[in-house]
Amino acid sequence: MSINFLRGSAQAPKGHAIFVARSTSNPRVVYCTYCVVPPIPMSLTKYLPPLFAAQIPAEELSESQNVNGMPIPPMLEEASSMEYLEMLAERRSDDLCDIGTVSPRDDSARVQMAIINSQEYGQLYASYIASIGRTPLSSPPASAAIEEPAPLDDMDAEELLIQTMSDRQKLTELGKLVGMARYAIEGHDTANLQDTKRKMQRITSKLAEKYRGPELVTSAVNPQEQGARLAELYLSRAFKLLDEEYADIPGIERAIRELQDGSSK
Repeated sequence: MSINFLRGSAQAPKGHAIFVARSTSNPRVVYCTYCVVPPIPMSLTKYLPPLFAAQIPAEELSESQNVNGMPIPPMLEEASSMEYLEMLAERRSDDLCDIGTVSPRDDSARVQMAIINSQEYGQLYASYIASIGRTPLSSPPASAAIEEPAPLDDMDAEELLIQTMSDRQKLTELGKLVGMARYAIEGHDTANLQDTKRKMQRITSKLAEKYRGPELVTSAVNPQEQGARLAELYLSRAFKLLDEEYADIPGIERAIRELQDGSSK
């Protein structure tokens, strides 16, 4: 659930994707990296000089330690604009994936997000390759039947995943969905907007009332420009509550009231 495909499909990933994450301080600022899954499995330790290999634990030299998804660069870097990344993905036939929000001041989070989501993307790619009857190394015999797991209802799977998420993970996911909602509004994609709204409502229904989830959802899907700003304020307020930074909340609530009062005139 940490990866949302804006272009491409989680059921058939291409093996190369542009990852985008929005800034927690300004959703119009985006960070990006490029994820590649090598089509031929390889273990980087296999190619190390003996002198270096001797410094690495034996278990890490195992042939099973294959490179999966690799972020290039290994850290989310600021992009010129979301529109530019969309153009690149279209021209290059890359997947375009929204991986959430990140603080511009948290370098370690920008590294971690790049690595974790690359691993997840690599797993999606491996599952896709397996589902079409090919492993990266060889093809199964024609007589071998491919056993597929019993289908699980998408709604049930989503519900189970939400129940395992912490409040911080839920709010982070909501931040990503706010970006998707605004993207759908700008593109006049009604179907995507409704689906994103449904996902947001499912998450906010599992949050305490103090986070004001319904107001956040309403603002996120508001086609007016102030909707984006209100959603950003509600999300910021929720994180401040979560982090017990109560001194910052009155200013946020004042900004919310000013926006609401301005729209009612």
